[in-house]
Amino acid sequence: MRVVIRGAGDLASGIALRLWRAGLDVVLLDVAKPTAIRRTVAFSEAIVHGEQTVEDVTARLAAIETVPELLRQGILPVLIDPEGASIPALHPDALVDAILAKRNLGTKITDAPVVIGVGPGFTAGVDCHAVVETMRGHTLGRAIREGAAIPNTGIPGLIGGFAGERVLRAPAAGSFHPLRDIGDAVTEGETLATVAGVPMTATLTGTLRGILPEGTEVFPGMKSGDIDPRCQRSHCFTASDKALAVGGGVLEAVLALTGALREHG
Repeated sequence: MRVVIRGAGDLASGIALRLWRAGLDVVLLDVAKPTAIRRTVAFSEAIVHGEQTVEDVTARLAAIETVPELLRQGILPVLIDPEGASIPALHPDALVDAILAKRNLGTKITDAPVVIGVGPGFTAGVDCHAVVETMRGHTLGRAIREGAAIPNTGIPGLIGGFAGERVLRAPAAGSFHPLRDIGDAVTEGETLATVAGVPMTATLTGTLRGILPEGTEVFPGMKSGDIDPRCQRSHCFTASDKALAVGGGVLEAVLALTGALREHG
C-alpha cells in the first residue's frame, strides 16, 4: 500500500514513521525551502542535505522516477512538490495532508481513494474522508469520520506546564542568525539568535528543541524556535508524543478506510 504525505515537517515525519513501521510505502512532498523548527526530526531536511535519518528511518531527496527504487531499498522518498502535482503519477492508495497550514491549501477528497486531513481546516465528508485531531488533550490523535478538528486557537499545547512561552518568534524581518544549536541547554533571557541585529531571547529555561537554520528569511513574529522545559536532551532527537499520537490516528484511518483492517462482527 502506498501513502503520499503532503508536508515533511516534524509532525508529518512522525506520521511517516508510524505508517512506515506498519509496513506501508510512504512518499513525502514538501517545499523547496523548508522552514521546520524541529529540524533534527523532520524528513524535510532531506531536501536541504540530500538525506535525513529520523530515529531508525532514512529519507532521501528524490525525483518521481526514482521513487520505486528508493522504496525497494527501504528509503523514504522526499519530493520537492508543494503543489502536489506529482500525486496522480504516484497513484497513492491514500493521501495525507499534513501541511498544517490551519486551512486547506488545495487538497480534494477526489485526490486519492482515501484522503486524510490533519488538524484544522478540513471537514470529513467534504474535502477528505477523515480528519485527525492535532490539539493536545483528550482527543489528540482521534480519527474523525464526521465533522472537523478543533479550530486553531493560536496557543501551543502545554508541555511541562508551559504553552505559548515555549515558542520563540522572530523579533524583526530579515536573515535569521542562530547563536545556539538544537539540544543546547538555555536560560531565560539568553540571546539565542539575531535578526537584523535584533536579539531573539529565550522565553524560559530549558532545552532548545528546535531553531531555524542560518540564513532563513523571516518576518516579525514568525515561529523561529522551540524550548522544551522538561530539559531532556534526548527529546530533541526523537519524534514527539504528539507526532506519534497523530500518526497513530492517521494509521487507523488509512487502514480502516482502505479496507485493510478485518471487519469484525
